[in-house]
Amino acid sequence: MAGRIAVIGGGILGLAVARRLGQVEPGATVTVFEKEPDVARHQTGRNSGVVHAGLYYVPGSLKATLCRRGVGLLREFCDTHDIRYDECGKIVVAVDDSELERLATIEKRAEANGVPRTRMLDAAELRTIEPHARGVAALHSPTTAIVDYPGVAQALRKEIIAAGGTVRTGAEVIGVDERPDGVHLRLTVTGSASGRPNGNHEVASRNSGRVSVVSERVGPFDLLIACAGLQSDLVATFTGEDPSPQIVPFRGDYWLLRPQRRDLVRGLIYPVPDPRYPFLGIHLTKRIDGEVLVGPNAVLATAREGYTVATVEGSDLRRTLTWPGFHKMARTHWKTGAKEILRTVSKRAFVAEARRYVPELRTTDVVRGPAGVRAQAVARDGSLVDDFVLSHTGRVVHVRNAPSPGATASLAIAEHIVSKVVPERAS
Repeated sequence: MAGRIAVIGGGILGLAVARRLGQVEPGATVTVFEKEPDVARHQTGRNSGVVHAGLYYVPGSLKATLCRRGVGLLREFCDTHDIRYDECGKIVVAVDDSELERLATIEKRAEANGVPRTRMLDAAELRTIEPHARGVAALHSPTTAIVDYPGVAQALRKEIIAAGGTVRTGAEVIGVDERPDGVHLRLTVTGSASGRPNGNHEVASRNSGRVSVVSERVGPFDLLIACAGLQSDLVATFTGEDPSPQIVPFRGDYWLLRPQRRDLVRGLIYPVPDPRYPFLGIHLTKRIDGEVLVGPNAVLATAREGYTVATVEGSDLRRTLTWPGFHKMARTHWKTGAKEILRTVSKRAFVAEARRYVPELRTTDVVRGPAGVRAQAVARDGSLVDDFVLSHTGRVVHVRNAPSPGATASLAIAEHIVSKVVPERAS
């Protein structure tokens, strides 16, 4: 189906899809549209950098299948591009007997998903892997890794361009029109005043100093694939898709261990997660740059791209508060939400959660770290959508939900999507 293909989103998934399209459709013209001035500015560049092995996911689900496939593809990609990748290993710690049954379920899922070399540890064996961790048992995954995801995104970008594709930054898609000749996009384009982007410019809406913002129409495209992350539901409505599931943003705050206390952690130390939620709880994570993260919590964000408590975007907040699924979710999970808010406002409460399995940790050991926002899809009935969700209608594909392990699985998700739209060559 060689022709013109548009991809919305310059995160790791959008870039992976564009790269895969270039591989299986070398005659196509592939263009990525990213609203930020560079790629990987949101979820890709603000996560903990973990390459998930596939411990938690329901066997047979898209998450489980694409995570396992994605790990191998990501490792190979990093080797090819000399990107840092460290199999530092991970333990999931049961702090008391009440968590043993849930830990055993994770072990069974890991085995069913084909996660290599996992094994259950008793309390003494746990301390040989992570000397400062404490619990009655733990599941060890030695192949769980950490990686430089922004570095992966930049390498993907280079491959797209080398294959003849284009990555347009500062180009926000604000509308999609499907016509008989193909898909047309309406953009708001930000660039320098001296060098406006090429295209069909309609209106110069702002032009002060060195920055110019103009409206532009581009197209027609034979295929559109939207990987819009935090904005995925909004972009889906441009083509008449059901607003459910809607993205409800959750901010995750991190603290950083002081350099002299990084020896508390050798790799990754996780709690046994609450199966009611897609969040994995506050954990300690070695990062590829040598830092050690403590977190994240999960608190409702007042902006989809709100990385501080003070960031409020009225339109985002209204969408959240008027979504019927949000009210149903809040009624069900308000107690958990209150605990997360407490950890947001209280450093002591935040650190106390991690001290359950690393008791030597003190509030003086940590300093304020980065924050990210998770694009949590919430259905109209209030359920938290856990698996990957894709929709495909005519010339348009939408990635409606790609939460963790979305970055780990990105190359495999790209394979999966492209095999649906270009089946004769993508297999």
